[in-house]
Amino acid sequence: MNPQLLSEGLAQWLCVVIIITVHEFGHAWMANRCGDDTARLLGRITLNPIAHMDLIGTVILPLLSVMLQSSGASAIAGFIIGWGKPVPFNPNNLRRRGLDDMLIAMAGPAMNVILTVVVMVFLRGVHFFEQPGTSAISATVSQACILMATISMALCFFNLLPIPPLDGSHVMRYVTGMSYETYANLSRYGFFIVILVIQIGAVRRLLSTLTIGSVELIALALRF
Repeated sequence: MNPQLLSEGLAQWLCVVIIITVHEFGHAWMANRCGDDTARLLGRITLNPIAHMDLIGTVILPLLSVMLQSSGASAIAGFIIGWGKPVPFNPNNLRRRGLDDMLIAMAGPAMNVILTVVVMVFLRGVHFFEQPGTSAISATVSQACILMATISMALCFFNLLPIPPLDGSHVMRYVTGMSYETYANLSRYGFFIVILVIQIGAVRRLLSTLTIGSVELIALALRF
């Protein structure tokens, strides 16, 4: 087992836990704003990671992926993905059922963008107040911030794919006027469709380009 790969993998996992927490918080907060208090009553409007962690999707599978990668089995680990505990909401409680459903879905990716901006602003402050002799610390902080920002935007664009039950599919459902019943039926096969789609080279390149480009654009806006 490679210690460096293990430490890098654990750092990435911690970033993912934070990002998932912020992402699911966004869904819960927006659902409450739109008139449904289901998530609030379940204690999901919180930045406590425990409330949003799924035992299998956030802990077991991602950590298994880290162990496999650090052992050199990256090909196997590449098939393992992670997820957070979905935020429940009752569409019947929404004031504008179709539109609010879409707003709740988009609140997650929006929080990813906000988190990225906050992280990059923090990094800008670190560079601005950097003192002589602290370059090593600044370099470590920079690496951590760039890692967090990159993963956050990667998950943002991944979730925007119009495949049920990813967030982007709620926009597709709203635009196409798809019924909740049809959407629920499609969601049953969504996991397998996602696995197939992300194996397409063009899709992976598009997600990579959007991720890197967005982080660079935010950095440029902050005049790094």
